Amino acid sequence: MPMYQQKTRSIEISVEPFYVDEQSSPSSNRFVFGYRVKIDNQGHEAVQLMNRYWQITDALGRTVEVEGPGVVGEQPLIEPGDHFEYTSGTPLATPSGVMIGRYQMVTESGETFDAAIPAFSLDAPGAQMRMN
Repeated sequence: MPMYQQKTRSIEISVEPFYVDEQSSPSSNRFVFGYRVKIDNQGHEAVQLMNRYWQITDALGRTVEVEGPGVVGEQPLIEPGDHFEYTSGTPLATPSGVMIGRYQMVTESGETFDAAIPAFSLDAPGAQMRMN
């Protein structure tokens, strides 16, 4: 699957989605997708990822919103020139869908801003590719 990238200020977010065949059960309408995220601080000030927000939409247009503190149990501090990577996942009831979101970041000086996560497509092998 392709890589998706978006830059907000000095924070570049890259997402690489993938299908998790061994956790999926198409006959039970369970399609599991993983995604690798890289958050690259290209600026001159450390930032901390405080909160996440995801909007996950399946092929039938059903949307789930997920929000909460940090990612994978962490609120990483990302120094200038450094990056943070993690892998997570989501199940869908359809063989394709789309995710989009944002991370709430706070700078060393206390300024808060949202770093956009690019919309990315989730497609099981053989699924009809389409962005909602």
